[in-house]
Amino acid sequence: MGTQDPEANVSPSRDRSSHTRHFKDAIHDYVSFSPWICSFIDTKHFQRLRYIKQLGITCYVFPGASHTRFEHCLGVGHLARLMAVHLRDTHPSLDITDQHVECVELAGLCHDLGHGPWSHVWDGIFIPKALPGKTWRHEDASEMMFDDMVETYQLDISPEEVQLVKALIAGDKERCKLGKAMPFLFEIVANTRNGLDVDKFDYIARDCHAVGDRGNLSLSRLVSSARVVDNKICYDIKDANQIYELCYMRFSLHKRIYNHKTTKAIEYMIIDALLQAEPHMKIADLVNKPQKYVFLTDNLLNKIEESTEEELEEARAIIERIRTRDLYRVVDYKVFSFEDKKMVEENVTPESIVAAARSGLLEGVDQELVEQLTPDHVAVNCSTLHYGKGKENPLNYVTFYSKQQPDQCAVADYSDISLLMPSSFAEVWLRIYTKDVRFFGLIQAAYRHILSNLPASGPTLEAADEDAAVEVAVAEDPENNIAKIWSPPSELPVTPREFSRNPSLGSIPDTGESASGRGRRSFGRTPSFSNNQFTAVAPNFRGESPTRKPRSKRSRDVSHSVDGARPRKSIRLSTPTAVETGV
Repeated sequence: MGTQDPEANVSPSRDRSSHTRHFKDAIHDYVSFSPWICSFIDTKHFQRLRYIKQLGITCYVFPGASHTRFEHCLGVGHLARLMAVHLRDTHPSLDITDQHVECVELAGLCHDLGHGPWSHVWDGIFIPKALPGKTWRHEDASEMMFDDMVETYQLDISPEEVQLVKALIAGDKERCKLGKAMPFLFEIVANTRNGLDVDKFDYIARDCHAVGDRGNLSLSRLVSSARVVDNKICYDIKDANQIYELCYMRFSLHKRIYNHKTTKAIEYMIIDALLQAEPHMKIADLVNKPQKYVFLTDNLLNKIEESTEEELEEARAIIERIRTRDLYRVVDYKVFSFEDKKMVEENVTPESIVAAARSGLLEGVDQELVEQLTPDHVAVNCSTLHYGKGKENPLNYVTFYSKQQPDQCAVADYSDISLLMPSSFAEVWLRIYTKDVRFFGLIQAAYRHILSNLPASGPTLEAADEDAAVEVAVAEDPENNIAKIWSPPSELPVTPREFSRNPSLGSIPDTGESASGRGRRSFGRTPSFSNNQFTAVAPNFRGESPTRKPRSKRSRDVSHSVDGARPRKSIRLSTPTAVETGV
């Protein structure tokens, strides 16, 4: 029997000069980590992140978006170290030590340890439904997993450092003594002041790369631009447009990618499958059990799918619909002002839509379908999209310095950056889904009935400048030409509604002359509570998926391709007739 190496249990050195490991990263090229940092990477708690996709279900729509939390956390740890080292070298008087740098790097590395399957699908939708009334965030789970990782592997880190790392992950400078002396360190990984942190730097660059977007974001430029002034991280005024573009890119990713209609449909289907499986599998109970939670990954869907228990039959059926692209369908959508969010959430619910359908006030509906419709057939998605600080301009929370005055900082005026700023930095995107295409038109009609009875409460138009009032005009249209641009099916009663409030910036499409005598046709903005003119269908309309269109009885056995290829015979379970066999 061989003798045990006496050095086997010795913790690795924190010296980066020896045995540094390098990782080839798609965004940052080669990133390196010390043996001490690698001792945290080489744990099942961190390796678990290889099996949790960064963007959850998004890869079902954007196949390239299959990157994981693992590479994102490596990137954030790398950027966190770059930022801390840059601030240390730029400001020697701040007394930033190597220990501080290592803790900031470790916080960036471990900030997402607590993410559940499919990332935000788990903590944003599933847990609130599975454990109503329970306050649980993935940030809390990250601290739980970090504590368990340190204890399980007896890692070389002091209790004081553990406390500091968890405070850095939370961005809460009140949780440790260093927060008073160096509050700027708590803005590197999780910046609660303005949202500009290395976590955002990495995920925006990484997600854009994954979906094929070509952004102009220069991470090295932003890191090198950072300075500490008045104990806050500030940026060179020359980089104000770069920071604004970063904030806009966040909004754009949420609008186009993260909240894609099909992505959300599949998210709701996975949530329904998990809720069906929850009574049998008790999945939600694992959030407080780190030794069990460490095995909870995106593979959960496969476990349900390969199961044979009768209790999971309904969950398996939903997953089968995902596999065959028989998805929930969007019946209507609308963009509302940020101020209307609470009203929309309170009034537009699956229950209220069913109640409206059964009110007897809808014309042209199928009463048999009305009787069958339940709230379980409806899903309502209400997403808030913003630039990073709700309805506020995020640049109002960023302080800048100049080359002439590098030790003084201030919030920039619009005239210092650009006058081409949005009138609003947030909006609410409402989408109504049906889980059964039979109810497509009925659900839309019921939703629109609710919409027509909502009181107007949004913002009115204000002049952007005292010297330049914004011209707003509503075209006089006695022949209703605008309505003729888009005509819904004849079965749908259409009653144009009067504007219940002043339009916001922009104008209704104008085919006439403006007040100045010049013809104009600008992008139109209608009141929030008007119907979406591009989605109208008849109340008895039954949605059909383009890829799952029902076939007639005569042609049910043959599938015709769009490109004129040879027809493909479908699989049939019934015995072929004489006509079909050519007898």
